[in-house]
Amino acid sequence: MNTTLFFLRSSEQKIAHNMFPYALSMDSNTDIYTIAYGLKNTDLGVYSLTNNIVSGAAWIRLFNESHCAAAYVDNVTPVLILGILPDMRGNGIGTLIMNQLLQEAAVIYDQISVLSNKDSKNFYQKLDFFSLDDSDSKDVFIMVKQLEKKAVVRPTDGYDPRRWMD
Repeated sequence: MNTTLFFLRSSEQKIAHNMFPYALSMDSNTDIYTIAYGLKNTDLGVYSLTNNIVSGAAWIRLFNESHCAAAYVDNVTPVLILGILPDMRGNGIGTLIMNQLLQEAAVIYDQISVLSNKDSKNFYQKLDFFSLDDSDSKDVFIMVKQLEKKAVVRPTDGYDPRRWMD
């Protein structure tokens, strides 16, 4: 399986819209998460192509309390949306996307939040997210990840355009 990562640009907001239904535990208010994605410098996203098919996408958006966004924590913590096609899950695509997105997000933000359910909790815990409410009686809860500032290593680093024929 050949998977490549790309930055999710404003001209590709259709990808965010198409991947939103596959997002883990998100609410049904698609508009606040996808409309005009990438037009603010606080939007950041990554998507994957696997065998020339968009197989997954993750993006973060900064909201304020009036947006009523799921996983809203405060005005400086962006909300994460992650969607992976069901038949592509379990192949490491979500982890690949998240590792790149977390590295990019750490340049701008101190933490990010996500709405999780019991099924996705282990996935996020492996990425060092922690639950704000560890009550086992809840079906849906907010998880947060503290981000570490590191040097950004992008998939294209090391590319030399002078050697494109090699």
